[in-house]
Amino acid sequence: MVNAQSASGETDLQLIGHLTRQTYALVLAGGRGSRLKQLTDWRSKPAVPFGGKFRIIDFTLSNCVNSGIRRIGVATQYKAQSLIRHLQRGWSFLDGRFDEYIDIMPAQQQIDESKWYQGTADAVFQNLDMIRRARPEYVVILSGDHIYKMDYGRMLAEHVSTRSDLTIACLDVPIKEASGFGVMSIDETGRVTGFQEKPENPEPMPGHPDRALASMGIYIFNAHFLYEQLLRDETDPRSSHDFGKDIIPYCVPRYHLQSHNFADSSVGEAGKPPYWRDVGTIDAYWEANIDLTHVIPELNLYDEDWPIWTAQEQLPPTKFVFDDNDRRGIAVDSLTAGGSVISGATVRRTMLFSRVRVNSYSVVEDSVILPGVEIGRDCTIRRAIIDRGTEIPPGTEIGVDPVADRLRFTVTENGVILVTPEMLGQEVHSIR
Repeated sequence: MVNAQSASGETDLQLIGHLTRQTYALVLAGGRGSRLKQLTDWRSKPAVPFGGKFRIIDFTLSNCVNSGIRRIGVATQYKAQSLIRHLQRGWSFLDGRFDEYIDIMPAQQQIDESKWYQGTADAVFQNLDMIRRARPEYVVILSGDHIYKMDYGRMLAEHVSTRSDLTIACLDVPIKEASGFGVMSIDETGRVTGFQEKPENPEPMPGHPDRALASMGIYIFNAHFLYEQLLRDETDPRSSHDFGKDIIPYCVPRYHLQSHNFADSSVGEAGKPPYWRDVGTIDAYWEANIDLTHVIPELNLYDEDWPIWTAQEQLPPTKFVFDDNDRRGIAVDSLTAGGSVISGATVRRTMLFSRVRVNSYSVVEDSVILPGVEIGRDCTIRRAIIDRGTEIPPGTEIGVDPVADRLRFTVTENGVILVTPEMLGQEVHSIR
């Protein structure tokens, strides 16, 4: 194991490089994400498109690759075909000749033929043979369904320097939102002294009664310590085999668990607060996408030093056609992906994914349009999410009449409208 206090004269960058090469990352990507409603009827949450050309899981995987962790497992379960295809097509650039790879780990009932993954810890336990085969010193456990940019190498260096058994990434959140997280208590050195999974009455941070310290579900384990805890937990008949509910509460009073402040490893612009989003609701998903259309978005996708990697389809550029007074193809304060055509239509403050066609005399505002959507002539669409492959008939109005919208579509409390092909009586034959 590399000593973080080495006197060999290595730079911090060299030291982190040593550590990341000894690390295996396991991304838990099996969840449905039921709060996303019909967006996850045919795909898992990590496979949901985001940001014009990406999938949600691309952010976690890009963090791994950019951090120098290039031995990665992805545990899948719920409706995983779309996700598996994306991983095969978009992440095959890792080179096994240099011990770089992504292991796709579908739920296989490896331990018990009557059980799929029972919890987050069980998903790791059922793949212990794959992890052990990599012979890592450290194992990073990650979620595949959040949007953020983070250098796991910095967190790994802190894990080693504090000589902890387990390090948990954390950020402070409003107390009213904390019941959706694991809530941590720490001492003055950052050591974890208490942990409650999704408590009804979260404990506030000292001196900040309106904030709580929340776990991000990002864990770094010493590999042998992880093996020991998973084997112990598997034999406990009272356990639900979950990190937040079982493993961490058991370890807090017995071992050295250290907190890691997300701000110390977040990748972003100096002076700006760290960016992390759980896009697990329709409203949150819509807001995070629409934020990217702002003049200065909170998330910088143009950072060449920390790129977000994904599958690159070979598509033509976006095309804008017609320039008559009543029929002008324009997009303002919007993002448009390759293969799209704005034909005599107006698009404002909108995210257009690939191969979207917006036909003449239509107006699309404040919306998220997923790949392969066709919007017919004379349509008005406002504050909507249109799912992949939907064909909007000519003359359709969405976001104009709230009563009519609720009769046909899913509408959130904040008035965001989700439209899928099935809601319009259409069939989609492609994988979403």
